[in-house]
Amino acid sequence: MTFRNEVDNLLEHIKTGKILEAMDRFYADDLTMQENRQPPTKGKSANIEREKQFLAQVKEWKSTEILAVATEGSLDDGVSFVEYAFEFINTAGQPVRYEQASVQRWNRGRIVSERFYYDTGA
Repeated sequence: MTFRNEVDNLLEHIKTGKILEAMDRFYADDLTMQENRQPPTKGKSANIEREKQFLAQVKEWKSTEILAVATEGSLDDGVSFVEYAFEFINTAGQPVRYEQASVQRWNRGRIVSERFYYDTGA
């Protein structure tokens, strides 16, 4: 399995709505995730809980579009860059679309850190 193949497998999970399953399979236990300049959330379980809170705001998922992907290195010590566009209906019935980019750092076949970059509209 090549590094790019594994990144593509991760993205397929995300595109098909298997976000929590992706976190279990592709992310390290000592993971840190960071939203823009917010303090990072540390640990896989804390990040899964954070993701569950986000998903609780989603009434209906419409689409996930992968706009760009780049990889450098290997599964043992690599970095992947992904640009996404998401559309969903929130629990208030409002359509939401946002675009973001993420930088994922891999070690021993798992993501050990991920940082998301997006415009907050502020």
